[in-house]
Parts: sequence; structure tokens; C-alpha cells
Amino acid sequence: MTHPIAILGASGYTGAELVRLIAGHPHLRIAALSADRKAGQGMGEVFPFLRHLDLPPLQRIEDIDAAGVGLVFCALPHATSQAVVAGLPRDVKVVDLSADFRLKDPEEYRRWYGQDHAAPDLQAEAVYGLTEFHRDAIRAARLVAGTGCNAAAGQYALLPLIEGGLIDLDDILIDLKAGVSGAGRSLRENLLHAELSEGCQAYAAGGTHRHLAEFDQEFARAAGRPVTVRFTPHLIPMNRGILASVHVAGDPQAIHACLADRYGAEPFVRVLPFAALPSTRDVRGSNYAHVGVIGDRVPGRALVVVVLDNLTKGSSGQALQNANLMLGLPEATGLTGAPVFP
Repeated sequence: MTHPIAILGASGYTGAELVRLIAGHPHLRIAALSADRKAGQGMGEVFPFLRHLDLPPLQRIEDIDAAGVGLVFCALPHATSQAVVAGLPRDVKVVDLSADFRLKDPEEYRRWYGQDHAAPDLQAEAVYGLTEFHRDAIRAARLVAGTGCNAAAGQYALLPLIEGGLIDLDDILIDLKAGVSGAGRSLRENLLHAELSEGCQAYAAGGTHRHLAEFDQEFARAAGRPVTVRFTPHLIPMNRGILASVHVAGDPQAIHACLADRYGAEPFVRVLPFAALPSTRDVRGSNYAHVGVIGDRVPGRALVVVVLDNLTKGSSGQALQNANLMLGLPEATGLTGAPVFP
């Protein structure tokens, strides 16, 4: 059986990544693509690397007949998915890649995003889309909220350790490096090549990054109490990738054993041998995340390093993984391609 799907916001990086992945999927067919500012153009005009594909032309969202598709991917800018999803037929499944439905508490959404949620009933309905920790709920969901890419990396390192009571919950530091595609495709002065290349900079520092809201929500759920982590992201001049260095207080060998056991049966999370550390180059263009653990020079402390591709495992690949579950398909379908190297 082939399921017709639509991608809203196909002219952005995550939209193009969805097209790239779904083009090789045996059970999904791209029936509609939207990109309001580029409506009327073909995907091959907007993204020449997709010229070889036979795809429908880009349309405005309001011109798409959503009743003719089984699932919609929303790859729209933050704060725009709410009204769009609210207007879709109730029998259409939705995977949203924006931040619009990640937070369950309307007050927390207002605090972090500076506005009231436009669809609080859908906000309450949405299932948080970190597949490895919400798999059963995702299978039964009508609306799944994809995680933030930075939030996914930090959670892969920490959720099993919090659930297992292996670390000091009041002593967690996440130092993260992110590639520039995580900032989206919009033109911005600080993302110009001459402004970004040959440098590295911290951004949204001091507890202002919005992915902290996801950490607060999910870590509190796992711990049964509030957990406040220190988190500083850095923008580095590479196109794809995230590397999260997570410093914790706990026994390094026990931490490694916990992570190896928790992810041992997972199709896309690989825990390396103890003291081996991963590199972003080893997961580029793939739906895989690699996890490494090493002891610190200070006894009783450990470093957990997680790498993933922000556009794939951190966003579009995760979205497809969740869509497979929602449609009753094998979870890994269309996602087992090897990383791109070199």
C-alpha cells in the first residue's frame, strides 16, 4: 500500500530533506508540496539537487486539498503551524517539525515564545516526537511534535541516566556545537559566509535558548521533579551536524553500561565502546546518532558526547521515523541509508 503525503514548507532545509528521504520510500508518495513565496515553481528549480525527481509543483497551502492525503508534514516556520494544523481535516495525521506543539503547558509556551498558543486543544493532544522515548504514544497519535535538534541531542545523552538515577540532577552541563543549517534558510547578516566562516560563537547563552523549555519538560517528566541544566550552544561553520558534550557527576562505567543497555535494540542510536568518542562526520546525512562516554580527570565525573545530523535525525529523519509508526509501517523504512563520507 502507498500512502499519499503532503509537505508544507517544502522550500526550507527540512522540507527539502523530507523530499530527499521520502523519494526513496517504498510506501509513501509525495502528492503535494507547498511553498507560498515560490508557488508555481518546481522543486528542481528551488533545489537543483532534486532535479532528477518527478515531483508535483509547489503550491500555496490554501490550494492544497488535504483531504486527498493521509499524512501531512508541516515544515513551516515557528508560530505558523498552529493555524494551519487547526484547519486540516481531523482524519489527516500530522507530523509538525516546528516548535509549535512541543510544549504541553500553555503558560510555558507563552513564557518561551512570547505569545498565546493559537490552538491550545491541539497543543494538549500533541505527542512529543522523540521516537525512542515515546514510541507507543506516537503509534497511536494523530499529531506528533518533532523535537528541537539541540534538544534531541541532549536528551539522548541524559534521559536514560535521569531515569536510572545515575547522575546528580543538580550538576549537569551541556556544551553544544551546531551547524549553520539549524538556523534555517532565511537570509541573515550573521549567517553570511564572510561573517560566519573561520569562527565559532556562542548564541542564546545564559539560559535563553528555547530548547531549554524542552529540556525542562522532558527531564522533569523523567525525574519526577524539576531538573535545571546549564546549556550553551555554539554556532560553528559547518553545514550539518550537532555535537553535544554533556558533563555529569556519576560513575563513568555505570553511565556507559546504562546507555549501552538502553539503546542496544534501537535501530538508529549507536553507543560506542567505552572511551571512544564520536564525530559529526560519521553521521552526516543519516538518521543515526552516535553516543560516546569517557571518564573525567576528576573522579566520579563523566563526559557523554552525542553527535547527530540536525537536518536528519534532529528533524526530518526523525519526522519520517515517526510517520512510519503513525502509518503502521516498519519504523526504519526509508531511513537506513549510510552516512555521507567524506
